[in-house]
Amino acid sequence: MKPPRRRLAVVAATLTLAGLTTACGAIGQAVDCNTAAGEATKIVTEWSSAIGNPDAIGTASETAATKTKELAGKYDGDVAAALNDLADGFAAMKGGDLAAVTEFSSKANGFTSKITAACA
Repeated sequence: MKPPRRRLAVVAATLTLAGLTTACGAIGQAVDCNTAAGEATKIVTEWSSAIGNPDAIGTASETAATKTKELAGKYDGDVAAALNDLADGFAAMKGGDLAAVTEFSSKANGFTSKITAACA
């Protein structure tokens, strides 16, 4: 009778350990997502501050695209894809076109939603 109990104890311990590992992974993902979202927000804020005049749009957008691509390189899956989409949005404004800035601004909520959805 003792061997089946030992097996059950081993199975229960294994399942508990697997559950804790999964929970820690989920917590780690939430922290990573918060970090990614915070860094992306910081990049967007820096870009917004830097585009005070039309001459600065191209340089600020290129810098933001580079920073966002670097940030995306730290993540994988949906988070990286969402950050890469944001970087592509910045890259589209490299020429300093005001129409591109307006288009990007209208898409900004979509980029934020993609990052949030990737973290959900």
